[in-house]
Amino acid sequence: MNIIKPQKLKKGDKVAIVSLSWGGAGDLVIQDRYILAKKRLESDFGLEVVTMPHALKGTEFVANHPELRAKDFMDAFKDSSIRAIFSAIGGSDTIRLMPFIDYEIIRNNPKIFLGYSDSTVNHFMMLNAGVQSYYGPSILLEFAENVAMHDYTVEYIKKALFSNTPMGEIKAAKNWTTEHLPWDNPANNQIQRTMTPDNKGFEVLQGSGCVSGRLIGGCIEVFDWLRGTELWPDLDKWQDSILFIETSEETITPDQLLWILRAIKATGALDVIAGVFMAKPYNEKYYDEYKDVLLTVFSKEWKNSKLPIMYNGNFGHTSPMHPMPYMQMAKMDLDEGKFFIL
Repeated sequence: MNIIKPQKLKKGDKVAIVSLSWGGAGDLVIQDRYILAKKRLESDFGLEVVTMPHALKGTEFVANHPELRAKDFMDAFKDSSIRAIFSAIGGSDTIRLMPFIDYEIIRNNPKIFLGYSDSTVNHFMMLNAGVQSYYGPSILLEFAENVAMHDYTVEYIKKALFSNTPMGEIKAAKNWTTEHLPWDNPANNQIQRTMTPDNKGFEVLQGSGCVSGRLIGGCIEVFDWLRGTELWPDLDKWQDSILFIETSEETITPDQLLWILRAIKATGALDVIAGVFMAKPYNEKYYDEYKDVLLTVFSKEWKNSKLPIMYNGNFGHTSPMHPMPYMQMAKMDLDEGKFFIL
C-alpha cells in the first residue's frame, strides 16, 4: 500500500503535546515530569514545544471530554507551523475519540505522530488516513525519565525522527527497567531507576534465513478493543508485513494472550503476515510463558512452524525503547538474531 511519509524533524521545529487518553500530565502532583520533558525537548532536541489547549487540564477534565482531546489532535494537524505531535502518555480510552476524527485532515496535513500503548488507537487512525506514524516514546515516561533519558532511547529517537537515512540495525538494549517510583513524590524524579542486565538479546523462536516486510503493530490488548471497528486494517495492510506486538503493564495472562491471538487469527490477519516480533514483557513477567503461547498458536495450532518469530524486542513497556515506524520496511535476520529498519 502507498503510505505518506511525513517530513523529518530539524532543530527549531514546533512539536505539539497532546493528552489523547489519560490526562495526568495536567495533575499538579506529577506536573514536574511534564515540565522536565518539555525542557529536554527544547534543550536536548532543539524543538519548540506547543502545549495544546486541553493537554494539561487534568485527569478528570480530560476523561470527561473526548471531543476536546480529539479537537487538540485535529487542530495540531491543521496548524501548518507544527511539524510533529507527541503523546503525553497512554491510558485506556483513546477509542472514545473515534467519532470526532477527520481522516482527510490527517491525510492532507501529514506530520509525525509519536506515542505507544493506548496510542495504538491513534496509530490505527494514522494508518486509516494513509500517513506513517511512529510507535515509540511518550512525554511522561521516556522524555521525563528519572535523572536522565536513556542514551539508547535518545539515539533511536534521533535516528527515527530527525535523520533521512535508514535507521539500520536496531541493537538489543544491554540493560532494562520497569521499576516504578511513584510520581506523586517529586523527590523520586531524582532517583535513577534500577537497571537489570540483559544478555539474551533478540531471541529467535522459530524460522531461519531473512524476512522483510512493512511494520504494523502495537499493544496487543488494544488490538482486541479495535477488532470490528472501522479502524481495523484491511487485509492488504497486513499482507507480507512484520507484525510487532507488545503487552502493557497490566501483564495479561498467557491464556489472555492466547485468546487475543486466536481472535486476531479469525480476522485473517495472521494468515498473511511475513513474521512476528514480540517485545520484552513488562517486568519480564510471563517471559517464558508468552514464548510458549506464540509457539502454540503459530506452530502447533496453525501448523506454521516456518513463520519467523523473534522475541524480547525493545519497543514495549520496558525502558529503554526505540521507535517503530509504521509501514516502513524492516528485516529480521533469524540466523543471526538481528533486526533492521530499512
